[in-house]
Amino acid sequence: MQLRNSSSRYGWVSIVLHWAIALVVYGLFALGLWMVGLDYYDTWRKDAPDLHKSIGLVLLAAMLLRVCWRFVSPPPPTLETYGRLTRVSAKLGHSALYLGLFAVMIAGYLISTADGVGIPVFGLFEVPALVSGLPDQADIAGQIHFYLAWALVIFSGLHALAALKHHFIDRDATLKRMLGRQA
Repeated sequence: MQLRNSSSRYGWVSIVLHWAIALVVYGLFALGLWMVGLDYYDTWRKDAPDLHKSIGLVLLAAMLLRVCWRFVSPPPPTLETYGRLTRVSAKLGHSALYLGLFAVMIAGYLISTADGVGIPVFGLFEVPALVSGLPDQADIAGQIHFYLAWALVIFSGLHALAALKHHFIDRDATLKRMLGRQA
């Protein structure tokens, strides 16, 4: 089992982080859409947002780990068959996904801490409210969080379609490398 990335494929740490983060992002998106529709008397009205926040903070930790891991074990270089436009698009696309993920999580944090109250994480510890009391903080951060979440889900869908295009049309090793197979 190859833990670190090599010049030809991703290692298992990168693969697990990639797919786990993708699943968590889609799960949080679904949970977020569901929970905003709950009425006042629903038993999940408090528990769903608490769960959403806790998972979101765990996702933030996983993303920080993922960024650190990229320095410890850099990803394999892009395939030589890629043209310049594909190389630049891949770099910009990955950067947009990373920045978007961090931005949506920061916006979520700002929503949750607008009243100056910290965020409990699964009842184990609390992340303090470092930023609160900004004008319309919860409303503005809420709008940003909502639209960024939609943008991330759509953009990650395009990312998946690009990987499938590379696999089925270009017949290159792009997708195989993220599945742990040799290029």
